[in-house]
Amino acid sequence: MNRALQVIDYLYETGSPAGAYAIAKAVKAPLSTVYVIIDDLVEKNMLARNPDGSIWLGARLYHYGLAYARSLDFMSVATQEMHDLCRTSGETVQVCGRDRDHMLVLAMAEGLSHFQVASRVGTRVPLNWTASGRLLVGHLPEGERIELFKRCARTSPTGRAEINARTLSDAAGKAFSERLSIQVAESDYSVACIASPICDRDGQCIATISIVLPEQKVLSDESHYTDHVRASAQRIEELMGWRTTDLLNR
Repeated sequence: MNRALQVIDYLYETGSPAGAYAIAKAVKAPLSTVYVIIDDLVEKNMLARNPDGSIWLGARLYHYGLAYARSLDFMSVATQEMHDLCRTSGETVQVCGRDRDHMLVLAMAEGLSHFQVASRVGTRVPLNWTASGRLLVGHLPEGERIELFKRCARTSPTGRAEINARTLSDAAGKAFSERLSIQVAESDYSVACIASPICDRDGQCIATISIVLPEQKVLSDESHYTDHVRASAQRIEELMGWRTTDLLNR
């Protein structure tokens, strides 16, 4: 069981299919053992074998994930608000969470425009690349934020994402206090993101809701989108009973 979980965890962490040799090397297991585990998991639809022989997560795991998501009141509430915001703004909207040193896209509603968003459900990127990533750690003590960013900050494909730990910590704290974080072309060229934190009753950011759109739209009418995304985050908190209207307007 432990070996099987190691194989599945490795594929999940890397986010892409891999061959048996690469998996065996990563989990430090004999290749013969990994072949047996893979064959067994493929047979059970826990893993899938691609035409080129590489291995990826199987359909059975997807169904487990759907069943788990249905059991969470938060995801139900957040997903409904996500679709409402998508219709209101006309843009792609995402709900994101934190997976250790990464931001993870939990849900997504695509806008009506032809603008294509590279990050899909299940996409994991370093926390310092995104507006949501900064918000997800904004509630942490300053020292903890600095140590976290020292460990996980990475250079983005565009080269525009901040990597200085103290600067990131300051930006995260400020964004969290203002309930708004904006990034423009830090992770993808010509792509902007406007995010607001969703905080539980303890004031911790457990997720974000964000609008992903072309950067020129942010530059031309920023307030239009910021007002909508803040209001959506607040509605989710109110529906979950985590915030009262008075607290939200303090």
